[in-house]
Amino acid sequence: MRVHVPGLAPLLFCLTALFAAPAAASGSITDNVVETRLDNGLTVLVLEDRRAPVVSTQIWYRVGSADEYGGVTGISHMLEHMMFRGSEAFEPGEFSRVVSRLGGRENAFVGRDYTGYHQLLGSDHWETLLEMEAERMQHLRLTEEEFLPEREVVREERRQRVDDRPNARLREAFMAAAFHADPYGQPVIGWMSDIDEYSVDALQDWYDTWYTPDNAVVAVVGDVDAEAVVAAAERHFGDIPAGPGVERPARSEPPQTGERRITVQVPAELPYVMMGWKAPSLNSLEEPDDAYALLVLEGVLSSGEASRLARELERGREIAGSAAASYSPFTRRDGLFMLGGVPAADTDPGELEAALREQIERLREEPVGEDELERVQARVVASEVYGRDSVHAQASQLAMLETVGIGWQELGAFVERVRAVTAEDVRRVAQEYLVPETLTVGILDPLPLDERESEEPAAEYGGEL
Repeated sequence: MRVHVPGLAPLLFCLTALFAAPAAASGSITDNVVETRLDNGLTVLVLEDRRAPVVSTQIWYRVGSADEYGGVTGISHMLEHMMFRGSEAFEPGEFSRVVSRLGGRENAFVGRDYTGYHQLLGSDHWETLLEMEAERMQHLRLTEEEFLPEREVVREERRQRVDDRPNARLREAFMAAAFHADPYGQPVIGWMSDIDEYSVDALQDWYDTWYTPDNAVVAVVGDVDAEAVVAAAERHFGDIPAGPGVERPARSEPPQTGERRITVQVPAELPYVMMGWKAPSLNSLEEPDDAYALLVLEGVLSSGEASRLARELERGREIAGSAAASYSPFTRRDGLFMLGGVPAADTDPGELEAALREQIERLREEPVGEDELERVQARVVASEVYGRDSVHAQASQLAMLETVGIGWQELGAFVERVRAVTAEDVRRVAQEYLVPETLTVGILDPLPLDERESEEPAAEYGGEL
């Protein structure tokens, strides 16, 4: 990991941030996307946006923690670190120094479904970045000398981001309880016992298997000529051979047949309540209606100060210091519809849990009012418009959708699908998916803090590093 970027991740890409609008002042982003697939399988997506002399270049690989298994959990994250530790053409750290000399910014991230690398820089230098990415796609240099200290960096990162953070420890235990067979139950950063056993040979195998052109998506958005980008991609990536074509095992989650509960007792300042119901992704649905109805349901509960959790639990009854809902259908596998919150002072976690359950039951029994529904839909559409200025966000959205298998074309249907959701749709999906049999509940039960420990902000629902 280079620098953690909450929300790009994305977590998950949340409802209000995931789908920023197209570069053009009108029309859909998908009207102007140029897609090319090279003979070796590399997907290239280009969107011209000439309003400013900047370009976002990104490459996403279809590999993340969901492709890992016991003994190598977190290895995608470890390899992401090593991608900056030298290749045949670049000494350790030189890739980043070149980006900096060109006046650009860079970052990288790992999620459950993907690993991504991205840069933002002036429009004179985008081809240099494509050439550099092509070089480290095929010529990464993995050595014990660079690996051993970098593994210590990852170990410390896990300690700081998980082991020393009570809410993160709750989330890790919660996901493992919610998913028994599905790899979404594994931590993106990996279990410490697996990190301890990484080897250069294991990293080399992972790199050789997954870092291939047919397993990658290149997205370039900004002040570029689409034909020139496609020609450059062919020039720099075209001779790289396709990979072995690994077939992913199904690893399907057995049906959940009853509520699951866990309690995590660690030193912490505040308790926390976490709840999650099994919920579909767009990849598993024959029609997208349920996914968008769940997105709107999320907005009803948690889309600003006027939404129900903030209005009724935080300000009204004053039993939550904070409360939020989270759902993303833009994933490779089925996930969770989640609720969580910090009980207010003198409020028992059980009281907040009961109040959150009441909110779900109300949605199951009563249709959302038309005014409320329209307000939520308008908020989602407005967020799409306000996001138009970011070439980085546009590239991320296109690449993410293509990488997880939904397809970048879904971006063009987003507003229409949100607006098509009815109050009855919201009630229907609440009745179908938010049922006791598929619920997992996690409670953080604080133990007394010692002098060395302090509380961190509430854990995010996203799953990226």
